[in-house]
Amino acid sequence: MNQSVAEAIASQTMTDDWRRWLAENLLLGNDPHQLFGVLVDNGFSTADARQEVERALSSPYLAGAQRLKNRLAKRDWVLACQRKLNRQRGSEVPRRERLSTEEFFEHYYSAARPVIITGMMDDWPAMRKWNLDYFRSYWAAREVEVQFGRNGDPYYELNKIAHKRVMKFGEFVDLVRDAGRTNDFYMTATNDSLNRRALTELWDDIVQVPAYLDGSRGAQGFLWLGPAGTITPFHHDLTNNFMAQVIGRKRLLLMPSCEIASVYNHSHCFTHVDGREVDYTRFPAMRDAQVLECTLNPGEILFLPVGCWHFVEGLDVSCTVSFTNFRWDNDYSSFYPTLQEF
Repeated sequence: MNQSVAEAIASQTMTDDWRRWLAENLLLGNDPHQLFGVLVDNGFSTADARQEVERALSSPYLAGAQRLKNRLAKRDWVLACQRKLNRQRGSEVPRRERLSTEEFFEHYYSAARPVIITGMMDDWPAMRKWNLDYFRSYWAAREVEVQFGRNGDPYYELNKIAHKRVMKFGEFVDLVRDAGRTNDFYMTATNDSLNRRALTELWDDIVQVPAYLDGSRGAQGFLWLGPAGTITPFHHDLTNNFMAQVIGRKRLLLMPSCEIASVYNHSHCFTHVDGREVDYTRFPAMRDAQVLECTLNPGEILFLPVGCWHFVEGLDVSCTVSFTNFRWDNDYSSFYPTLQEF
């Protein structure tokens, strides 16, 4: 049997999956000759492999895709400039005492810079009254919704709807009190629709911080309650956010939104990068990401700019109230991409 006959018998049939692979690798700048060799090594005849590479290189579709890639490269350059500028500032998240409305807006809100604000929760009744005994004394019989069974699912945030459970608030408080360190259950903003009604009186203990928030529509915010050890994995929000810490401490890792190229954003606003121990073999670009670390203490408010990647760990039994009802435009979700697999 001569070589051409043997080659024809062994030749694999070209499929669209292989064409997509070829196009993607050409757009990534890989050597066409090496891609030709990969095709041959995977059972394609030399003639078919050569023809397919030549067709791809001369395709107007690939040329159009290359122009789009060039535009994205220009946008990446803009982000890289911002990353370089960010590194000229200190790596600490600043703490500012009772920021004025004007200074907060000019230096942090409109500049998309995180800041910890102190002294703005001093008049909250919650700071004097809230603890587990208080919660249990008044609302033990109320039915609340929580996230449950998180330890058995590595993607519990992506699958958070499946982890909803309704239970008595007193039962949940007892679990929080006795659990030690665990990430298995947590009351989060995802559970707000039921908990807002069940625990409505709690909002009488909250002041809307009128220097920064719009309280014209009454009490607003989201309640977070859980044991030490709760983990909210790296993600970003689609709005600017306040985290107001009432009970316990939380440790946070923050990355500016312009670090997105290093974060391995795989789906919607999530990444598989684990903030507890970054796997630099699997995620090498994370070595170059600017990561800020801070601890949020009771009575402190953290401003999280829209798009800011953050990882949150409960260091103690903790209770947080978060807000998005700022006095200024906070609509960034209306033009968020509809296709969210990245």
